[in-house]
Amino acid sequence: MAKRIVNNIRRLRFDHDELTQKMLADAVGVSRQTIVAIEKDKYSPSLEVAFKIADFFNVPIDSVFQYK
Repeated sequence: MAKRIVNNIRRLRFDHDELTQKMLADAVGVSRQTIVAIEKDKYSPSLEVAFKIADFFNVPIDSVFQYK
């Protein structure tokens, strides 16, 4: 089975007062569509965006993204 990057963004958003995709996108400087694609595992973010998302939620990057 091929490895791929998976994420916990949806869970993290809901754990943070049901933060919307748009609010997260604005906070990290991407479009809402980018957040949608990342959440659905259709797009792997750049390292910069991945770190910005982790920083936004104040968690280590491996709490957001995993390579499985």
